[in-house]
Amino acid sequence: MLSVLHIENIAVIQSADISFGPGFNVLTGETGAGKSIVVDAMSAVTGERTSRELIRTGAPSALVAGTFTALRPSPWMEENGLIPDGNGEMLLSREILPDGKNICRVNGRPVTVAQLRALGRQILNIHGQHDGQQLLDEGCHLSYLDNFSKNGNHIATYRETYNRLVQTRVKMDRFRMNEGEKARKLDILNYQIGELEKADLRVGEEAELLERREILRSAVALTEAVQNAHYALSGDDDLPGAASLLSQAEQALTRVSGVSSELDELLEKISELAILTQDSADSTRNMLDNFEADPGELDRIESRLDTLYRLKKKYGENEEIMLDFLQKCQNERDEIAFADDAMARLETEYAEILKECKNEAKTLSEIRKEGAKVLEKRIQNELAQLDMPKVRFQVEFGTIDSETGLNEDGMDQIRFLMSANVGEDLKPIQKIASGGELARIMLCLKNVLAEGDGVDTLVFDEVDTGVSGRAAQKVAQKLCQVAQGKQVLCVTHLPQIAAMADVHFCVEKGEKDGRTYTNVEDLSRERRQAELARLTSGERITDAALASAEELLTAAEAYKKTL
Repeated sequence: MLSVLHIENIAVIQSADISFGPGFNVLTGETGAGKSIVVDAMSAVTGERTSRELIRTGAPSALVAGTFTALRPSPWMEENGLIPDGNGEMLLSREILPDGKNICRVNGRPVTVAQLRALGRQILNIHGQHDGQQLLDEGCHLSYLDNFSKNGNHIATYRETYNRLVQTRVKMDRFRMNEGEKARKLDILNYQIGELEKADLRVGEEAELLERREILRSAVALTEAVQNAHYALSGDDDLPGAASLLSQAEQALTRVSGVSSELDELLEKISELAILTQDSADSTRNMLDNFEADPGELDRIESRLDTLYRLKKKYGENEEIMLDFLQKCQNERDEIAFADDAMARLETEYAEILKECKNEAKTLSEIRKEGAKVLEKRIQNELAQLDMPKVRFQVEFGTIDSETGLNEDGMDQIRFLMSANVGEDLKPIQKIASGGELARIMLCLKNVLAEGDGVDTLVFDEVDTGVSGRAAQKVAQKLCQVAQGKQVLCVTHLPQIAAMADVHFCVEKGEKDGRTYTNVEDLSRERRQAELARLTSGERITDAALASAEELLTAAEAYKKTL
């Protein structure tokens, strides 16, 4: 559960530490005091999308930290090395900077926003006012049903098969061309293949040609330099070179070898120099042979480099890429040449995958239909507890309008229908539900779906919108029931809900030194009575309002004892 939420420089909140308790936690306060900012802070610290606009004016950055306790490590946590300490405690923090960057940490270890979000969704679930819009969006209904039915593995298996079906269809479409298109494509391919094959490309050839061209262009200077070096090393008929002189020195010392160790060491050095000098003389002679090129070699090199340059502009920046292009062209030509055989093979493969896909979709649909029956019954029971016993709720199954009757989600098109009054036909929720009914239906869905999601903390941000009177009391009781098994944090304007809280916080806004500040206070029993009276009667709190607030608190305490 979320034990402590620390907020610094988030909008109107300069600094706040909120210590939540187990069970049912409620936040109340005037509109605009900053209640939803507290929820925004919870959203931020669990990695959800946020904005640098949240940073309090004049502050260098904003910081939110949340201490979670009594956590159980999940496979994802263990895989990513982000596990609670020995006491089941985990500290999440997120600093928001003016340049839009975020510094996120888990137990002091730096993490990405994506990691923080993946972790946050396993330990805290926020249900805001926008969830009601998702309930009205029929595109979301299938995911609600799948989450309830725990179809994750079946959907993953189906989608893998469906992706193979789509990929096979793409391959088939490549072969679906008329004879004119086929002839034009073959002409282009044959021209490209012919040009590249005629070029007889070899990897590394251009680099070798450029080096050889440079040598030939500098042949006069190079030849003169190497000739001089060769003369110095080898000499001529008139004067001996260094190699000959060293050989003579070696022979002279060899005749007296063994007489003196000092002479023997000198002989060894001169022998090594003689060998190296002779090798160098041989190398200069070989280089001179290489410089003796025929007059047309440079022209041939220039012509070949020009050919390679033109081919590079058309087919790739080096020989390796051009050869890869050649191979692709040859493969594509073979595919077209044998298109009929390939199409027949693909059609057979497509039919087999389609059959497999339909079988998996049918299995998935059957699981969904069983889950829908259970969901309908659970929602009906929940609605009855929320003073909506006459409302009928049903999951309608339709077919997919596509060539195969399938899409990436299977063969089902799902939408939720309801009838708010006896005798009325079932219709789409958006055409039937009022604001208060929609809030209660969403609460039912969230309660049912949250039972098996493993998340221990639920946050409700003003999901009681449009609810009042007896219905408000029923919603309050339902939230209290949910809080028996999970930690519930709720932002509300309703005194009936606030009275049910195990911990009640009041968010108040004030001014100091020309700045707006928000304070979050954990209310005592007496202060709770005053806050409930304010929620009931507004600014002018009468004795009657206080008496009514006390009655609400007493009734709530009595109700909780029955749970």
